[in-house]
Amino acid sequence: MEQIGMFPLFYFPEIGSAWIMGITGTIHILASHTSVGAALLFAFLAHKAYKENRDDLYEYMKKYGMFLLIFSYVVGSITGPGIWYTATAASPRGISALIHNFVWVWATEWVFFVFEVVGVFALVYFINKIDKKTHLKLTYAFALASVGTLFLIIGIISFMMWPGNDAFYQTGSVSDAFFGLTTFPHLFLRIGFMIMMSGVIGLIIASALGNKELRVELTRKMGVISFIGGFITLVCFMWYMTTLPDNAKLLLEIYMADMIMNKAILIVVFSLYFALAIFKPLIINKPFSITMLFVIAIFGLWPGEKLRESIRKPYVVGQYVYSNQIMGREVPGKNIKNEVEIIAKHGLLKTNVWIPQRLKTITEENKLEAGEILTKIACSNCHSLEKTGKFRPLLDKFVGQDKDMIKSFLQYSLATGAISYMPRIDLPEEEFDAIATWIAAQNSKEN
Repeated sequence: MEQIGMFPLFYFPEIGSAWIMGITGTIHILASHTSVGAALLFAFLAHKAYKENRDDLYEYMKKYGMFLLIFSYVVGSITGPGIWYTATAASPRGISALIHNFVWVWATEWVFFVFEVVGVFALVYFINKIDKKTHLKLTYAFALASVGTLFLIIGIISFMMWPGNDAFYQTGSVSDAFFGLTTFPHLFLRIGFMIMMSGVIGLIIASALGNKELRVELTRKMGVISFIGGFITLVCFMWYMTTLPDNAKLLLEIYMADMIMNKAILIVVFSLYFALAIFKPLIINKPFSITMLFVIAIFGLWPGEKLRESIRKPYVVGQYVYSNQIMGREVPGKNIKNEVEIIAKHGLLKTNVWIPQRLKTITEENKLEAGEILTKIACSNCHSLEKTGKFRPLLDKFVGQDKDMIKSFLQYSLATGAISYMPRIDLPEEEFDAIATWIAAQNSKEN
């Protein structure tokens, strides 16, 4: 019997495995986004300091650079491997697909990243230790390396939404995978947000300056930079929305009303903050600016990352790896088979090598246990399975339904792929029966 290339299941109770990756990723993205934005800001400040012979700007850059070293590169370096760990555990076939498509792109990105890490130390250390023209060239090189890192990563992340070029499925070519419809809108969207974040952090550094005149000048400059970054982010976000695949646009319609309201509130709040920085710079003190950094991170970055992760469904990578790790379509260019039909014929229990032998055949004695493991394999990448689950609790979807009603939904909705944002899960009748039995049993228990 044909076996599918599944991995051992990683399940994190209450939250779900995918959300652990999302939380780690959001912290990492905050750190990495401030680093790239700061690299561009450094290039701007170094140019101004060199042209105007401003030693005070070099002192500001030094303070900013120390913050950058601790916040962006220490936190970013810790959470970067954290993403690899959680992504490999939660979505091993998804991360495998990315590695097999982009191994040399990632290797190139690491070259740029090493240059960044060395560059940021050199930038801070060599202020006032080398001639200003050489320092300016070093700053430019650091900015180019940071943008290069971003560009390479964005091509990979954009592929997670979809290749945007159907030729990829036939050729398996890295260029067909990398240059999709979303790649450049996504790139400029990120750059805009990074510029905004560099201004937001710049406001924290400026608020701590003792020189009142310099504090006012730099607070105003950071307010303007934040405004410019925010405007670029908004325009490119709207551009990005037009390049999404149909399944993502369908999900957007579901989230649209809340999203528009939330975005409108955020735009007003952020605009008021940046306007205060420009017109009332002395109001921006250190506690206020630090608080606003966390407000922007929590209410600006997290919802955006959560939305991007959500609208990829039912896929996790490339419109061919389902969120539950099953290959949902043929990809001749990568010799990948559609596994939905294999599972429909033989079932998940018999085709997954990690299932214990005692559960390969369902009996009355093991039906509940088999139902639980089937539910975890099929559903736990998107849903938490406990009644107290924090993210998309599965049991809430079936409250008040008996086993037959649940089974009917599974057979006539999931098995047919009728719900476009959920993986097509077509199983033999006895496996659907086991899943329905387990879900009904959980909902019948006392809280």
